[in-house]
Amino acid sequence: MRTVLRRPDFRLLFGGLLASMAAESILLLALAIWVKELTGSDGLAGATIFAIIAPMTLAPLVGWFVDRYPRRPFFVAANLVTAVLLTPLFAVHDRGDVWVIYVVAALYGLSYITLSAALSGLIRQLVPVELLAEANGVLQTVRQGLRLIGPLAGAGLYAAVGGWVLAAIGMAGFLAAAGVVGALRTAETPPAGPQLRWPAELGAGLRHLAGEPALRRALLGYGLGSLVMGFSESLIFAYVDQGLRRDAAFVGVLVTVQGIGGLVGGLLSASVVRRAGEVGTLAAGVTFFGPAAAALAYPNLWLGFVAVLLAGVSLPLTMVGLHTLIQRRTPPGLIGRVAAASEAVVSGPQALSIGAGALLVGVLDYRLLFALIGLVTTLAGGYLWGNRHLTTPPPPDHP
Repeated sequence: MRTVLRRPDFRLLFGGLLASMAAESILLLALAIWVKELTGSDGLAGATIFAIIAPMTLAPLVGWFVDRYPRRPFFVAANLVTAVLLTPLFAVHDRGDVWVIYVVAALYGLSYITLSAALSGLIRQLVPVELLAEANGVLQTVRQGLRLIGPLAGAGLYAAVGGWVLAAIGMAGFLAAAGVVGALRTAETPPAGPQLRWPAELGAGLRHLAGEPALRRALLGYGLGSLVMGFSESLIFAYVDQGLRRDAAFVGVLVTVQGIGGLVGGLLSASVVRRAGEVGTLAAGVTFFGPAAAALAYPNLWLGFVAVLLAGVSLPLTMVGLHTLIQRRTPPGLIGRVAAASEAVVSGPQALSIGAGALLVGVLDYRLLFALIGLVTTLAGGYLWGNRHLTTPPPPDHP
């Protein structure tokens, strides 16, 4: 990872992303806690995450839009727009304003997929192919490491002064990211003009995913796990409330512990890619989620810490494996559509599972649902591991 951080252009990009990721780590969980405090409902709190993920269904359109513009100026403009989208949160005061949080969450979800697609293309443009795993690993290490302080800081700020401070911090983070990345100087390759009619252009990312064997099987296995992973967004509130007998803000403590695991997983991710390949790394990430979810079926504080720690390790392995695979197996001019389409393929089932989890948590015992998550994700991880031969590990040494 030190190798990629020696590159001045990547260091500048990294600095801008650090500001936006810090704001994101403070804001996202706090939105769910905000809804929980206003409504008292675990399901409605989990539905906040559903609102963020639901816009992923628009991914083909978003990816087509991203691929029509140069990467750096588009990324800067998208950060500025995201800052503006957070302003309605200043109008939230009581339960009757919860709909505003949901609207902002949905708009943020649309922004998130746009920024992710643009960022994948920008990293591919700045970083040599042999250093992509290291670049993705650096970003995931920081993203997960911020969970050590972000969720607790967000929960603490919300408890102390309310949600408007969280909105202000989020806006500041995205504005800072726009300013720093705007200073980046890189050769911009003009986007290629449309080669097909626009309906076919919209579907180009999905066709590439379906036609490339490693990408197809990676997303099939990960999508299978996503069918149940989303249950945990609502179940974690029930686990804290019914199992540990603590208030909703304690979710921030668990997410912070998860951040420790995320930091470890992020630091290890590039090494795992070099040894197991991208699909093997994705398999490891999905598989680790299985025993973590199964452990949460038994409400014990210390076992819960171990479980969320393991879940934290799984997240950066999954993300680094998938993002590096997409960047290495996709032509540069198509990467926005492919990155956005992959988000839709994975997040579509996840959005459904979050919605289902918000309903099921009020009907079934959360412990039974955690056990189901553990079983399905273990099976999905096994399927992915069986296909690890599709991606050979890159050379171990870099110039």
